Amino acid sequence: MSDGPPTMGVEEEFLLVNPRTGHASPGAEQVLARYPHHGPLPDGVRVHRELRLTQIEAASGVCTTAGELRDHLTAARRVLAGAAAAEDCALLATGTPVGPGPATPPPAATGRYADIDAAYGALVADYEACGCHVHVGVADPDTAVAVVNHLGRWLPTLLALSANAPFDHGRDTGYHSWRMVLQSRFPGSGVAPHLRDHAEYRRSVGTLVDCGALVDPDQTFWLARVSGRFPTVEFRVADTALTVDHAVLQALLSRALVRRALDDLAAGREAVPLSPQVAAAAVWAAARHGVTGLLVDPLEETRGPAWSRVEALLDHVRTALDDNGDLAEVQALVAALRADGTGSVQQRAVAGRGTAEAVRWLTARTVPPGHGTRLTG
Repeated sequence: MSDGPPTMGVEEEFLLVNPRTGHASPGAEQVLARYPHHGPLPDGVRVHRELRLTQIEAASGVCTTAGELRDHLTAARRVLAGAAAAEDCALLATGTPVGPGPATPPPAATGRYADIDAAYGALVADYEACGCHVHVGVADPDTAVAVVNHLGRWLPTLLALSANAPFDHGRDTGYHSWRMVLQSRFPGSGVAPHLRDHAEYRRSVGTLVDCGALVDPDQTFWLARVSGRFPTVEFRVADTALTVDHAVLQALLSRALVRRALDDLAAGREAVPLSPQVAAAAVWAAARHGVTGLLVDPLEETRGPAWSRVEALLDHVRTALDDNGDLAEVQALVAALRADGTGSVQQRAVAGRGTAEAVRWLTARTVPPGHGTRLTG
């Protein structure tokens, strides 16, 4: 790792829906065929389909600054939204569907997606959960495993800040992240176990594959993991972000957590193993309450107000944020989120207007109104 800030990248998953009825629209292949006609994308930005044809994903390139990342995410959202509209679809940044499933059954999955369907059956039959995945550059795999050990305490707080999945096919679940409830049903989900090095990490993943719990080694459900494709630590805890600003906040906090972990490791401070049961309780509390209730500190094994946990996170990474040049940006983004509410809070505020209005509102929040403009909320 260089002396500068670690690199970062973000993968954003979106839902495609009928803009009038809110029914999920299995139009990913058509949108992917059309998107090149709706404007250029920055170098390194990629778009592709997801598990279900009602989902589509945009991935930024490798970025070093918040401004560069914001430009990548903004461009991708605009291009995909334009292509979706041309196919009579709306692009929605929400962790779970606000409306019903497809009006007609989509075609059967093929390839690796068919393998996933065969392995998990009804668990994935209507699985349309969308996440925001953050990659932070860590070149050495043993170091990456040690970094992941340091992250477990803070993952529930990142989830609470990202909460943007209160509904399940039109039903208010009472949770702020129903996506995390759905994800927790998969074997081997949640906070990764405390592992010594990359060799043990590979053995642990291989054992889950051998047990039939995973389709392949690339499919771990841990909320932070060593990427199998890139020299990065990958955060998979956050719901897909309502706005570009929410995604940028997740990326900057994730990068700061990695930098703080690297500083701790350089000083000889290894992570303290967490109780798996308490870590699971902490993730559940974040999914249930978001930032509106009490959250669990999985290290201290205590419960307290959500914003106290957010403040503890900010204190933990303050030096790292400052060193990365991100402190003022994160302070402004957190203040805006605290004033306007997370995506789940904002979604509930408009839910009473009906599905069609909720879709219109989500469409407007998904696509930034002006190039390089910081959004509130």
